[in-house]
Formats: sequence, C-alpha cells, structure tokens
Amino acid sequence: MSDPRTADIVYLPRWRPRGSRAGLHRGRDAGGSGPFRDQVPFLQLPDARRIDLRATLRDPFEGVHVRRFEARTAVETWVLVDLSASMGFRGTADRTRLTGDLCRALAVSATRISDGFGLIGCDETLRDDLTLPATRHRGAAVAAAERVAGAPRAGRGCAGMLEAARRLAGRPKLVFLASDFRWPEALIAQVFAALAPHDTVPILLADPAEAEALPAFGLVELDDLEGGGRRVVLLRPSLRRAWIARERDRIAALERAAAPFARRVFQLAGRFDAQALTRHLMTT
Repeated sequence: MSDPRTADIVYLPRWRPRGSRAGLHRGRDAGGSGPFRDQVPFLQLPDARRIDLRATLRDPFEGVHVRRFEARTAVETWVLVDLSASMGFRGTADRTRLTGDLCRALAVSATRISDGFGLIGCDETLRDDLTLPATRHRGAAVAAAERVAGAPRAGRGCAGMLEAARRLAGRPKLVFLASDFRWPEALIAQVFAALAPHDTVPILLADPAEAEALPAFGLVELDDLEGGGRRVVLLRPSLRRAWIARERDRIAALERAAAPFARRVFQLAGRFDAQALTRHLMTT
C-alpha cells in the first residue's frame, strides 16, 4: 500500500499567476513553450524563431506576425497549521497525525512540480521556530512538515493565525488553513478576511468522537485542553442530540464565514486521503 504522506495532491490555483519562475501552471504572461495563445506583430515580440509564415502571408498590409505562447509558471503553496491545545485531542482520529500527513503530502506534491512550499505554525502567537519560508527544496519542505507533525499542541487559542495571514501579503498564493476552528467567531472572520487576496482552502480537522460517536447514555468526562478544566457529565439522548446539533451549527457557521473569501471547507477525519482532497480542489 502506498504511503498517504507521499501521495500526490493535484491542485490548480483559481488565478493565473504572474512571474518568471518556470512551473506547471498556466500563467498570465506570454512566453515559454506552453499552449498557443495568439499572434502579434513582430515589432511587439521581435523573435524571429516564432514567425508565423501563414499569418504573415495572409496579411494584406504585409506585416510580419509571430506566435505567442502561454508561460508555465510556478506558485507558492502554504500551509498555516493550528498548534493550539485543542488540536492535540485524540479520539477516534489523531489530529496530530492527520496534520502531519497533510503537510508531508503537500510538501512533496508542491516541490515535485517546482512550486514553492511554505509553512507556518501558530498557537496564541506565530511560531517562528516552526515557520519555513517558501522553498522548492523537497528535503527542507519535508523536514519542516516533520517538525510541525512532532510539535506539542499546548497553546491556549490561535490568535497567532491572524499574524500569519498578514505575513502572506504580496502576490496571491495557494493557502491551506489546517485547524479544528474552535476559535472565537471574530477571529475566524478576521483571518479569512486577511487571506482574501489568496486562494484559501480551509481544512477542518474533525473527529467523530466529538459528536456522532458520543454514547447515547452514560457518564462522560470532558476535558477542556486549553485550560478550561475537567468535568463529568451525565450524557442522555436529549443532551446528545443538542450536542450534535450545536456541532453542526458550528460547522455551518464556519462555512458561512469562509464563503466570501475562500473555497468550501474540506473535512479531514479518520485518515488522510489525498484523492479525496484532490477531488475537492478540482470541484471547488
């Protein structure tokens, strides 16, 4: 069985990138050896190698025409990773492992097609020790993904995510935002607004143990991983239904907050599936 951490994630940015760095994405500029774009006068593109004899002979004004081709351009792919304590929850799924699998797969997939891969870890602050500037070096990209996968989840909150989003100013980038999104609604709105210039993909790290997998009846010990304490709750069918409904409302609110600024939310639970993420990226 193939390793899911090295499986290809196929993605296309929503915009045509500019720039001179060669890659596989259809760029906005002309040049290179990509698909045919159009024909222009020789004076606009004085390149004798690209003269179009047929178009030149058809011109009644005897102008010389050359072919232009689309440039193939690289983009920067970034992952912003939530390292707050709630991301350390281990129920039926291991969020730490899922996040690591996602980061490794994106690191391999991006560098394989000459895209830059960058990574920023955040909890209540931006974690400079777990930040990698965009690189096309696969070894450095995978090493950074490994460091984030093994980093402790101990922060109280994820306020550093806003600083991370602001750090990505400049040319549009493809940004994967990996979190359980158990943030204040105001922070969620601010982060998505700050990422609006980019092609943002929210990745919701979910766990059935937080909702559908709860028992219908019995004592349940609840532990707030970010410092809220521990308590025992008698779970009964009505409380379980209310709990599940509240969780669904939370996810619906996240989708509404993301809709004006980002792609649809992708839920990652159980195991990492590169093909499922690829299908999501190709249809949103």
